Amino acid sequence: MEKKESKNIFALVGRNISYSFSRQYFNTKFEKENLEANEYVNFDIQDISELPKKIKKHKKTLKGMNVTIPYKLDVFNYLDKFDKKALKVGAVNTIKITKKGKLKGFNTDIYGFKKSLKPLLKKGHSKALILGTGGASKAVAYVLEELNIKYKFVSRKPEGKKQIAYEDISKDIVDAYKVIINCTPLGTYPNVENCPNIPYQHLTLEHLLYDLIYNPEQTTFLKKGAEKGAIVKNGYEMLEKQAEKAWEIWNS
Repeated sequence: MEKKESKNIFALVGRNISYSFSRQYFNTKFEKENLEANEYVNFDIQDISELPKKIKKHKKTLKGMNVTIPYKLDVFNYLDKFDKKALKVGAVNTIKITKKGKLKGFNTDIYGFKKSLKPLLKKGHSKALILGTGGASKAVAYVLEELNIKYKFVSRKPEGKKQIAYEDISKDIVDAYKVIINCTPLGTYPNVENCPNIPYQHLTLEHLLYDLIYNPEQTTFLKKGAEKGAIVKNGYEMLEKQAEKAWEIWNS
């Protein structure tokens, strides 16, 4: 136990995160790159109010944290500083602990999503539907704005002009919005048969379907797109790239 606590600790903050990509990814990275002085753990908490206690427990060794569902928005209340992009997006997925012990929030989902989406874009990809309105969808919208791609959010309870309901997705909308990005958890393991309720029959070779989910490798959402000849992409590369960006932030 003493040996463990002498290591630099990095952690993922979330709820029910035993499946965690981050823990496996970083611990494998530490092993491969001879960074044995570091360890990545899960802060699996049922409520965000438990976070200060976790931080206090590892105060001397904690160097940085990632944040996942459902705390990307709520974690703002526990931070001392914010990066401009994280503030604009309204979601934090990376926390740096400064030398003075202050917590600064960043959003590396922006970087990861942009790097993995950009090579797939073609001439007709000028409009996008964002399925879901949670923390990750805000980073997706930010990137689409940077790439000059117009977008609408699709929600079960739409609010305002930027949002539409799933039942409002007509053939005309599918024809106009050639990029469709799933930011919902629908289809995540073990409920792999689930998928967002959109009219898949109207998809074509010109469509691009991107799913932030990475487990399973091909969700039902992506499978239905592939059947229509659409370009499909899961969220694994995005996760890799945002993880490396987080590592860069922690060590800068």
